[in-house]
Amino acid sequence: MFSYKIEENLQLKLLTLQDAEELYKLTINSMEHLKEWLPLIAYNKKLEDTENFIKSTMKQFAENNGFQAGIWSNEKLVGVIGFHKIDWSNRSTSIGYWLGKGFEGSGIMTKACHAFVNHALTAPIAKSGRDSCSC
Repeated sequence: MFSYKIEENLQLKLLTLQDAEELYKLTINSMEHLKEWLPLIAYNKKLEDTENFIKSTMKQFAENNGFQAGIWSNEKLVGVIGFHKIDWSNRSTSIGYWLGKGFEGSGIMTKACHAFVNHALTAPIAKSGRDSCSC
């Protein structure tokens, strides 16, 4: 399972169904804050919706078509970052990300984005010839 330590109390790790309740609470508590940039978040109305999202991210990872990771600060889920669908023929992807309300302004996302791109360019898959991304 993907896990990437950014610094002592900040890490990225794949979302699992065990994270569903914490992710659900974070999205519900941040709904008004996030819906301007993430209109689809309004469809996250119950825990099952969050579980379905996580299942779709697990499928995305299994199909080697990008992945989504939770951003964990001091062992608390504070946001999500991920590669959208990967265009392997053009060696490109894009990054989507969000932080829960109250976690902005401390550099968490800047560090997470830097780590995510660094991972993309240095991971074993990059060394097999798929070594660039458009972000």
